[in-house]
Amino acid sequence: MSAQYWVGGFFIDLSRNQITQNKQSQTIAPKALAVLTYLAENQGKVVSQEAILAKVWQDTAVSPNTLQRSIAQLRKALGDDGKIHIKTHAKQGYSLECDVRWQDNVDSTSSESSNSYSTNTDTSFVNEDRIADENSIINEDSIANEGNIPHVSETHSAIDNESSSSGSISKLFSIIAGIFILGGIAYLFIELTSKQTSNLTFDQLRLLTATDDKEFDATYSPDGQYIIFHRYLDKQCINKIWAKNINTQQEILLTQNWGAYGRHSFSKDGKKMVFLATEPCNNPASQTYCYDLVSLDFEKALESPQQPSIMLQCKNTIVKKPIWYGDDNIALLKFHSNRWKLISYSVSENKSKPLYDIEDGNVIDFAYSTKQNLIAVTSLQNKGQHHIDMLQTDGRVISSHPIQRPQEIPPARLISANFAPSHDQLIFSTGKQLFTLSFEGKVNKISSPFSDSMSQPEFHPDGNKLLMIKGPYDSDIVKLPLEHLAEVSHSTQTNQPHSYASLNRTNLGEDFAIFQPGGNSIAFWSERSGESQIWISDDNGPKQITRFPMDTYIRGFDWAADGQSLLINANNVLTQIYLDANQKTIPMEHPVIRLYQWDSKNNTALLALRVDGKAKIVEYDFSNSEITEISDKIVMWVLKTEDGRLIYKDHLEQFWQPGPVEDQRIEISNNQRSKTKSFVINGNVIYAFNHQNQLWSYDLDSEAFKILGEFDQSVDYLTDVNETELLMTVQVAAKKEVVELTISE
Repeated sequence: MSAQYWVGGFFIDLSRNQITQNKQSQTIAPKALAVLTYLAENQGKVVSQEAILAKVWQDTAVSPNTLQRSIAQLRKALGDDGKIHIKTHAKQGYSLECDVRWQDNVDSTSSESSNSYSTNTDTSFVNEDRIADENSIINEDSIANEGNIPHVSETHSAIDNESSSSGSISKLFSIIAGIFILGGIAYLFIELTSKQTSNLTFDQLRLLTATDDKEFDATYSPDGQYIIFHRYLDKQCINKIWAKNINTQQEILLTQNWGAYGRHSFSKDGKKMVFLATEPCNNPASQTYCYDLVSLDFEKALESPQQPSIMLQCKNTIVKKPIWYGDDNIALLKFHSNRWKLISYSVSENKSKPLYDIEDGNVIDFAYSTKQNLIAVTSLQNKGQHHIDMLQTDGRVISSHPIQRPQEIPPARLISANFAPSHDQLIFSTGKQLFTLSFEGKVNKISSPFSDSMSQPEFHPDGNKLLMIKGPYDSDIVKLPLEHLAEVSHSTQTNQPHSYASLNRTNLGEDFAIFQPGGNSIAFWSERSGESQIWISDDNGPKQITRFPMDTYIRGFDWAADGQSLLINANNVLTQIYLDANQKTIPMEHPVIRLYQWDSKNNTALLALRVDGKAKIVEYDFSNSEITEISDKIVMWVLKTEDGRLIYKDHLEQFWQPGPVEDQRIEISNNQRSKTKSFVINGNVIYAFNHQNQLWSYDLDSEAFKILGEFDQSVDYLTDVNETELLMTVQVAAKKEVVELTISE
């Protein structure tokens, strides 16, 4: 069989995992292309689900839903113009009903050179700032991840998100349209330090993982022989740790069934790993974001999967990012009094002690260098000024400097960095851009022709290679009449794939659609222009209304009551954008982490603000700049009802409303844990998805609880509801993969 063929007017290139039409390429998951190829080989014939599963997923047990998701992805990629049709035959299987031409038999005059299909570089990525990425208020980066892209909530805990994994990494996670086009890329680094400038050139870029699942949190073993990474099984809330031998390419499963894992760290001798772990997210939990500190015998795990051993059980304290920095000591961040501090845990003594704390600020992130035996801490000090502090392992501060950032990095953007191989500098990513950070606080941009988004830079022990995480996310916005919920539920219950009608379909990430008050337009976030922007869709089609710069984090937006403007939180600044293209910046004393809701009539908003380095959920009055803190609890999401009642959800998935003396818990039926951290309010009714993918409603006036419908696993978020329709985000494809850049001599 040829590795290249035509399906109607679409050129299929299996060597690049691409589908191309009119020189526009889409990168498709290998398994989905394998399904298409098998159907193409049997063109016009009905192929049973069992036959396809046996052919494509050999020796792997997967559910029919996996095949249905691949079919949905293919249908979207190939379009729905009636000429190319993957037909479903009830209780029989699928057939490909169109012309198939294999490349070996295609006349060169009727096809374009295959080179024309390799020039489109995919820029989609599981960005750590996805709008609908649902993470916790306890970590500001997590709140920020309520802002751009995904699906970190699937792959990371709210307290160990992708933002903190790269030095920290939210939203996705973050998650998100094509695997990557790697051939012919020259990667140039300009490495700047306070002492000297040298040029680094990466002459090779290798794809190290290639599955339909999500790989992330990749590191090298101390001897450099293995890469260790997490593999998230799609929508199953189970995260396993794998090792891959760099020389033999053999993959080894290290962990048995457990649940979700946080980023791992090796002991000094390389024999053990430490990380955070929790039960699967669909299990009941007394404290949703409280993880156990566990260890794994790496040498034994290379022989057979091991069950992690619990070192420290977290009951009431929230911790994140454990790093083994000595023979007996583990550094980790602890959340206390609404801020983070760095502590040291002694394994032998089973005790912890403070390592670094800032009374008038907050720790953002930290990194440890085994070569230099130093700890680097990025923090907020002196009413929110960003600092880089270098510590000895006993916590003594060697140096402390304000971070001097270039124009490419907004003033309020948090910085999380990892150590680079050369002295006196670290490295971090903002998405499509890479930067170095010197110990003296100087930030310099790394020049690169490579435009894809990447995260989690992690150097090889000898400094000649670099791991990074890349991946596509393809989501669509669906507008669904409420009267069709029964039809969707029937399809789900009978395991029949439901075909959702996408709003202005693209093969990039789109999300967080909201209805225009008193109008027919829909505002939504999209990457279709190559950057995160806000768009408006109406009867005339979609229109881009913002022109934010590269790597902008959009963390919430809302309509004015008259439907003539939007308030948008971009890069921690509120901007009001009018439909006539006028705009104005709203002056704020404090950086805005998240915009939840805007009440333009009363000139107030529900916001997450960074006040003196700490995150606070507040109601903000624009008329007098008055701040009213909502609760002393950990608040995950907050909205107001039509009659002005304030409703919020805490980290235990409980709903509350403020009372005259103390907050009152809302007793919603059956303890409905939400699939995401957000919820929607229309009138005085709460709407949300639970972990069984059921859409429920709760009327605050009548206290009536209803299950409105059941959806398949492709549905990610409910974003808005009105009297007749709902808006939600449907995942078409989501991947994360590990790539390795090699430094040339």
